[in-house]
Amino acid sequence: MNARRRKPRRGVFGWTWRLLLLVLLWLAGVAAYITWVGQRDDARPADAIIVLGAAAYDAKPSPVFEERIRHGIALYKRGLAPKLIFTGGYGGVGARFSESQVARRYALRQGVPEKAILIESLSRNTHDNLRQASLLMQQHQLHDVIVVSDPLHMARALRISQELGIRAVGSPTPTSRFRTFATRWRFLLQEVYFFHRDRLPR
Repeated sequence: MNARRRKPRRGVFGWTWRLLLLVLLWLAGVAAYITWVGQRDDARPADAIIVLGAAAYDAKPSPVFEERIRHGIALYKRGLAPKLIFTGGYGGVGARFSESQVARRYALRQGVPEKAILIESLSRNTHDNLRQASLLMQQHQLHDVIVVSDPLHMARALRISQELGIRAVGSPTPTSRFRTFATRWRFLLQEVYFFHRDRLPR
């Protein structure tokens, strides 16, 4: 009787380990995919460059946001697109400038003409960034874009772009402020989480 009772336990235990192994392999695959996409720079001639928002401190972009802005300006100065679209709303109560306004000020100081810059100041997250950018694209008859963000953020940005019907290629920042192992690992885990959360019904 004891031997008979142990067999089901070993069976359940074995299937649990198999399931756990499959989950771990799946998560590792998702992490590898996110990393792979972030290493690809597919920048090519387009109608506009969308720079995704990040934190700003009053009139100064955060280091992460500054990297994105600088890369977007570099692509513009290479002649890859005639328009820059800066995204990002107000970071908190009492903020004097939206993220996109901070980016526009930065670009103007770098010699980008005002007529080449479009901004939206309503968005609060990546999905909103791209949704508001798509409305600007419709208003200005822009069709193909280059999306700029951090490498580990690029897979999610491109997936959302596809869901919104935006014809986009990615150009991740060549450098990132997420440099230490700890910060990159946390960012990657966050993106793996969002990879699955974004598939849930909104």
